[in-house]
Amino acid sequence: MTPARPKLLFWVQHLLGIGHLRRAATLARALCSAGFGVKVVSGGLPVPGLDVGTAAFVQLPPTRAVDVYFKVLVDETGKEIDDAWRENRKNRLLEVYDDFRPDILLTELFPFGRRQLRSELVPLLEYARSREQRPLIACSVRDILVAPAKDERMREMLERARRYYDLVLIHGDPDLVSFDETFPHMAEIADLARYTGYVVDRGAGAAAPASRTDGVIVSAGGGAVSEPLLRAALAARPLTQLASEPWRVLVGHSLSDEVYAELRTAAPAGVTVERARPDFTSLLRTASLSLSQGGYNTVMEVLDAGIRAVIVPYAGGLETEQTLRARRLAERSVLQVVEESELTPEAVAAAVDRAAAGPPATLAGLDTSGAEVTPRLLREALARLRDTPSP
Repeated sequence: MTPARPKLLFWVQHLLGIGHLRRAATLARALCSAGFGVKVVSGGLPVPGLDVGTAAFVQLPPTRAVDVYFKVLVDETGKEIDDAWRENRKNRLLEVYDDFRPDILLTELFPFGRRQLRSELVPLLEYARSREQRPLIACSVRDILVAPAKDERMREMLERARRYYDLVLIHGDPDLVSFDETFPHMAEIADLARYTGYVVDRGAGAAAPASRTDGVIVSAGGGAVSEPLLRAALAARPLTQLASEPWRVLVGHSLSDEVYAELRTAAPAGVTVERARPDFTSLLRTASLSLSQGGYNTVMEVLDAGIRAVIVPYAGGLETEQTLRARRLAERSVLQVVEESELTPEAVAAAVDRAAAGPPATLAGLDTSGAEVTPRLLREALARLRDTPSP
């Protein structure tokens, strides 16, 4: 029998930026509103101001990547994690599972990423499947993967998806980017996969703003790789037609205090430099133009706010995700794009002027119902699992 209030354990790990955790938090709030009992288990560094609503929150011993290639992971002190650290975190995760006894186990990105944490996730999945009344096991994954260099890694993703998972929730719209563009074995999990639409944090709601008088808002999510964009934005301001408007530069908490202080010192009159704020979506609704990196969450929030926009997609390391999504949206003429390889104050200023002279960004027919559809799909899948007799 399906419980009236299913318990859902949501594992998530952010390693460099905070986008994965922010999307998980948005989904956690939606799931709680839909009547789920949710516990979020986070393996990344704590993020100030994170809002998971009424969900419970468990912080595992945190780890992060040392650079954009994600090969070396360190703990909160900067020490490289070792087998003893991994064993301890695996045991802690299994304790959380046993204490909560979820009806649904939801992993963010894995098995399509976070391979570095397989030492805890494979044991968790094996343990969950061995329970007398095992949980529904589902994956929450964004629209675009960072493609691994070797096909055997893709095959490994496929094998784990088929072995352990009942449902793969793809938070995207295939009319913009189809999952098989970055996961060529999609046809082999078609029976498991469901598109939810994009997940959008709408903050206080989607009401039309009373005014668009708050100038330009510059942002870059968690900020770990944002310094070039933020410096270019400050240098671009006097070159734009919006130089007389107020500019607000939001600096993510992952950028060092030293760089933050330098940016504040460099800011001229009319420019406010402050740390990223939890009311970002509200700020978007009263600003006249957004200049930002191209992370999943920021792009969807910008489109939802209907603000004129310039996107500078991050393309460091092996990253292709932000660039692909931004180019597809630019093809629809819904925003302006500056490639990171062409990031100069002059290029940014020209894009700002083009955006200011053009129409506001728009959702352009995109399916953005991910936060509403995800709870329904999970509840339906759990009902099917519970109503299916054991072999």
